[in-house]
Amino acid sequence: MEKEENILGTEKIGKLIRKFSIPCIISLVVNSLYNMVDQIFIGWGVNYLANGATNVVFPLTMIALAFSLMLGDGASSYFSLKLGEKKKEEATKGVGNGILLSFLISVFYCILTLIFLPQLLNIFGCTDVLRELALDYGKIIAMGLPFMMIGTTLNSIIRADGSPKYAMTSMVLGAVLNIILDPIFIFVFHMGIEGAAIATIMSQFVTFLLNIAYIKKFKSILLNKEAFFLQFGVAKKVVTLGISSFITQMSFVFVVAAENNLLGKYGTQSKFGPEIPITVLGIVMKISQILNSIIIGIAAGSQPIFGYNYGARKLDRVKQTLKMVLGVSVIISTFAFLLFQVIPDKLISIFGSGDELYMEFACLTFRIYLLLCIFNGIQIPSGIFFQAIGKSSRSAILSLSRQILFLIPAMLILSNIFGLMGVLYAGPVADGIAFVLSGIFLVVEIKHFKQTEPKEEKREESNTTVGKKEGIVITISREYGSGGRIRNFFIR
Repeated sequence: MEKEENILGTEKIGKLIRKFSIPCIISLVVNSLYNMVDQIFIGWGVNYLANGATNVVFPLTMIALAFSLMLGDGASSYFSLKLGEKKKEEATKGVGNGILLSFLISVFYCILTLIFLPQLLNIFGCTDVLRELALDYGKIIAMGLPFMMIGTTLNSIIRADGSPKYAMTSMVLGAVLNIILDPIFIFVFHMGIEGAAIATIMSQFVTFLLNIAYIKKFKSILLNKEAFFLQFGVAKKVVTLGISSFITQMSFVFVVAAENNLLGKYGTQSKFGPEIPITVLGIVMKISQILNSIIIGIAAGSQPIFGYNYGARKLDRVKQTLKMVLGVSVIISTFAFLLFQVIPDKLISIFGSGDELYMEFACLTFRIYLLLCIFNGIQIPSGIFFQAIGKSSRSAILSLSRQILFLIPAMLILSNIFGLMGVLYAGPVADGIAFVLSGIFLVVEIKHFKQTEPKEEKREESNTTVGKKEGIVITISREYGSGGRIRNFFIR
């Protein structure tokens, strides 16, 4: 029997989750804090309407994050699966192609954003009152997109290589620098919203440099020039495995665009006006993104554990990991639910002061829109779990369902009936339906585990018997794609 060397297949599950997920959580929370910290200082240093301007620019950042996570998570999933199958050369190609694609796409997207920024802001619901501030902030943020995208892609891959602390450190250093530079540029140099944008891209550049430096320090593989030659087959698999992350982020972009336009339309017909709803819901979604980042961090940090053990057919360890991930995620989402319901006024006050209508709408938004956020503790990890084990079609469906299939239609229907409040009611409706769907998928997959485990054991016994009888060694190699498993048999 081959000696198991990788700790992913031998170490205690709880210890592995702590090792990989805690740094991942910190990295993702820090990533979410980049824009959020800007808003805190902008809210106090400029005004709350300036926060509305950053909210209509925010989808541009989310599009960049969608591509970088698709390539980073896709490459890390491919990397972990191939390591589990003892195919280091293929794992190396997956990493190299993921980094190369991130570079090419980030440069193209940066140029595209700078050229069409005014048109893009219109799509995301920018009002005339917010336009000038949004353009000032957006043009600077766009210049830093390549550093942010490549750095984020590398961050996922570095975690999968068994260096989650390094990935965490690079993100934390960038965030700390952002926190230091924001007040300097806003309050000392009086650069306003542009100063916040400059602080952000300078911080992202530091993270980018640190992650680039890791390329020569990989533990599991040796990256060479050949790994960075674009190979269509490998690139396609990387994109396929990361498509769930892409859909998750892009669906958020579509939601923000729909929300901002609906809030502008029905807000005009209400006592709140269009700017207050756009500003408030943007802030509320960013605060809830902190919750989602923690849950995503728990699940994404466990991705190598899921992928390696699934590739090695250690299904008991896969189930044990899933149970722990879901349990911790539900505890976190329950705590967040209590905060959103009990102290919404305190949470919104972090981002500066506003008038009475501003505070009233903020409390309504927290309590209604995030009413069923507890279910995020099941729905979000489910999508990442299926991505990690190579079931990217199910992962994509789960990622797509909450935002695109349920939330946007609910917003359109309910706002037509209830006006501005209908946009808020759509949140718990979408969360509830998405929870039911993810629950069904999980139950079906666990039942499939129970059915395949005995078969795997019998097959292994049978293979051993044949080897003893006829002196033949049979090696089974497995590839995992969106359609399931392909088994190739080689007789040596």
